[in-house]
Amino acid sequence: MSIYLEIPEFNSNFQIRSFTNDGMTIVYPHWHKEIEIIHADKGHLNIGVNDRVITVQEGETIIFASGEPHYFLSSPNSERIVLQFDLSMLRESSFSQKNDRSLIEIFSQGERHSANWPTETANKVEAIVHEIHDTINSELEGKRYIVLANLYQLIGLFYHEIPLQDSVPLYSKSTNHSKEVLDRVNEVVEYIEEHYFEQITLKDVAEAVGFSPYYFTRFFKKNMGMTFIEFLQEYRLNQAIFILANEDLPMVEVAERAGFGSVKTFHHVFKEKMGTSPLQYQKRIRKKIQSESLN
Repeated sequence: MSIYLEIPEFNSNFQIRSFTNDGMTIVYPHWHKEIEIIHADKGHLNIGVNDRVITVQEGETIIFASGEPHYFLSSPNSERIVLQFDLSMLRESSFSQKNDRSLIEIFSQGERHSANWPTETANKVEAIVHEIHDTINSELEGKRYIVLANLYQLIGLFYHEIPLQDSVPLYSKSTNHSKEVLDRVNEVVEYIEEHYFEQITLKDVAEAVGFSPYYFTRFFKKNMGMTFIEFLQEYRLNQAIFILANEDLPMVEVAERAGFGSVKTFHHVFKEKMGTSPLQYQKRIRKKIQSESLN
């Protein structure tokens, strides 16, 4: 089974989300440029990493660095908190000092599984994860400041309390993306994030990251698991889904804001991927949201 790139659906100006999944929510092998923290809130979790299955017991936490492939197996009678955030929101260039390790380094070098942390540190991280999760999903005034304060506290723990990985790490380095490859992939994704609503071409992106179109085509397919056109289309589709769920706009405007060349193309792609029209999807998701708000 191939490893695919997951693109979390964030609010565009606050690149963090937290949600819960039950143990029967199976997630296929994937990776993303965002940091992901998984906390076993109830029962134990079975998480696949390379060719191993790691058991995360109730109350334990596991962290995946940017670009680290993983997947979720069936874990009956369990529930997990999933926290994902983009390092770019933490303004590293404004706060880091000359000799500081980078944020990518502290998350990739630190021991992933809380079972291998000091008990006091594991308890601190658990409390922070719960605080972030509860705050994100609340209507608390100023909640973004509280979330950021907790994230910076978490980073401090990674710098000073969470141990480095042992000489025999939990994960095989052979399947991890090298820092050079990950940096290039991040450049590509960031370019698309900034220009997806424009009529961009493969040549545009290749030139932006310093590749020839031929080499870029091979690089992208190898490291993303799909062609550039497929990725761009999927990214635009995710933007459209987010808009449909959160805003009441004419379909022409949704198509334009999501980067589709025409509303006809938008309808065709959406129905092919989602099995329903954009309007029908919007009605269904709005009905679900209204129903949940009444319960």
